[in-house]
Amino acid sequence: MKGKSEVKKHWNEVQPVDRYIVGTNGLLEEYERKTITFLYQPLIGAACFSLYMTLWSEVEKNRLWSEESTHYQMMNFLSLNLQEVYDARLKLEGIGLLKSFVKENETGERVFIYELQPPLTPKQFFNDGMLNVYLYRKIGKTHFQKLKKFFSDEKMDLTQYKESTRSFQDVYSTTEIDFMNKDVEEASSIKENEQYIGKATSKGVPLDQIDFNFDLLLSGLSQSMVPRRSFTPLVKETILKLSNLYGIDAITMKNVVLNALDEEDRIDIEALRKTARDWYQMSHGDKLPQLTSKIQSNEYRKVQAKPSTKEEELIHYLESTSPKDLLKDISGGIEPSKSDLQAIEGVMFTQKLSAGVVNVLIQYVLLKTDMKLSKGYIDKIASHWARKKVKTVQEAMELAKNEHRQYLSWAEGKNEKKSPNRKPLRTEKLPDWFNDSNGNEKTNEVDQENFEEEKRKLEEELKNFRK
Repeated sequence: MKGKSEVKKHWNEVQPVDRYIVGTNGLLEEYERKTITFLYQPLIGAACFSLYMTLWSEVEKNRLWSEESTHYQMMNFLSLNLQEVYDARLKLEGIGLLKSFVKENETGERVFIYELQPPLTPKQFFNDGMLNVYLYRKIGKTHFQKLKKFFSDEKMDLTQYKESTRSFQDVYSTTEIDFMNKDVEEASSIKENEQYIGKATSKGVPLDQIDFNFDLLLSGLSQSMVPRRSFTPLVKETILKLSNLYGIDAITMKNVVLNALDEEDRIDIEALRKTARDWYQMSHGDKLPQLTSKIQSNEYRKVQAKPSTKEEELIHYLESTSPKDLLKDISGGIEPSKSDLQAIEGVMFTQKLSAGVVNVLIQYVLLKTDMKLSKGYIDKIASHWARKKVKTVQEAMELAKNEHRQYLSWAEGKNEKKSPNRKPLRTEKLPDWFNDSNGNEKTNEVDQENFEEEKRKLEEELKNFRK
């Protein structure tokens, strides 16, 4: 667990008095507004949509930059607190609709530049391979097909027509050019501080390659099996999206790639998508993946403003940190292993636990098992919390305290069977939140007989649940 000075706080990232300027990467017009409204809003939510539209409105028509404003004014416009504004900003950045830049002067004043990015065109969106799947999962087949029809039209059949368009040379002629004249140079020059006003194209969702091991994938595929030229930039981008969408690791992706090869040893993009989708549905039934936040959503957060106590500070840290970052923090900045990430991702996906709850689970299990992430132990506690419908960090903490004896018996496993009447030793480490303000351990004060009875009932429930 990090020290107090290292706990991540949104108020260290942005303050209401901080100023900002809005820019646009190219002109945004009515068609982009419809695209964001109908295609992106179901994925990012109303708060993100409102933030994007508010920032857009601050830029005058046919211009690229706005006047300077403060985050306090933004909060008033949106009727959102600073935490909600900050979360919405991160989601816009993550889905590729916003770039943020910050400059801090000598007096500590900060100025942000928020550069709005154009959305994908409907054609790009519906062929993205990731965002279109998330949208389908979110709104359902009927509405999805309506949107496709709304953003498309029947293609005109031109096979019966002969093109009669004239070329430039057919219509225009060029006179002699005097290269000694300065006009040619002047007509072709542009100053360093000038920026043309025009439309820009979206680069799509910014995905980090750090989360997928291409070296491991290539090492499992010899040149004779798949030529390296087959891994074009588009193929690598598709593999990255499919890995993120379906949770396919580099080893599993090898078989997906092999099944997508055509007769000329090229990787067919559509076959790659279909094979990945088939693998996912074989592993998880007919359900499609849905877009979820990697940190605790506002709906299940307790600490919305600046924490006033150490407990609130810890809860805020667990609510505002992704499980991957928590593992990295606990390890002193070292990237978590693939097996640890798979164990955590499996819990989040199969048990549908929120990120904050998973953070409590990670901290509890690591301190109870000598800093080892035992998959069986994690899965057992996670399934219990899922049945208890634990949604918030505080609920997870309380349940861990109340069920401490039961979880201890699960951790001891075989030793418990050899001596079922042996009371568990109380020498193991426990998370800071496990103790009350006086430093006393908070567990249910039940005698051994009641504990064994509760245990028997739980085992019966587990047996019925498995059936």
